[in-house]
Amino acid sequence: MGLIRKITQETSHRFLNFFVMDVTHKNGHESQYFMASRAKGTDSLKAVTHENHPDGVIIYSVYGPKRDKVVLIRQYRYPLNDYVYEFPAGLVEPGEDFNEAAVREMKEETGLDLSPVKVSKMYSEPRFTTVGMTDESCATVYGYVDGECSLKGLEESEELEIILADKEEVRRILKEEKVAIMCAYMMMHFLHSKDGEPFAFLEEE
Repeated sequence: MGLIRKITQETSHRFLNFFVMDVTHKNGHESQYFMASRAKGTDSLKAVTHENHPDGVIIYSVYGPKRDKVVLIRQYRYPLNDYVYEFPAGLVEPGEDFNEAAVREMKEETGLDLSPVKVSKMYSEPRFTTVGMTDESCATVYGYVDGECSLKGLEESEELEIILADKEEVRRILKEEKVAIMCAYMMMHFLHSKDGEPFAFLEEE
């Protein structure tokens, strides 16, 4: 197994930081490894704490009396200089329960009211996003939404459109559009779920 000899923090920003690791590979060769993290300092990196508290939350939710529309956002992202389809998502504040964060983020991004579905830990456990470049992890919250769509709660830097997509539209998006990978997998699940019961799989053990 590799060895981390030293970690140097290169930036100090509110949402994301850059770190340089001096590492030794399993063959004894030494090099540097570069990573981004939501951590504020080296002491809170997951490589140091070995704890997995969720940095963010991703919301897989459905809308409508027939539970036949999945809630998506089409958001402009600077790294792509383009729009990409995603699930509503956001960061978990210090001391905040991630289910509460999901309700808050859904309201801020879409104006909709989220009622989370209670699930076992195996479905809600924080999972890592892009482990080759970051230690970020996100919890997934599942639920039903109602209310009227609104963009009034968006921050100045956010530029997005709310999409309530039925299965036909989900199929088109997967064929034709740019989609974040975690969102794409869940859209595939929604596409093949039983009508009216998108979260039936959550009852399985």
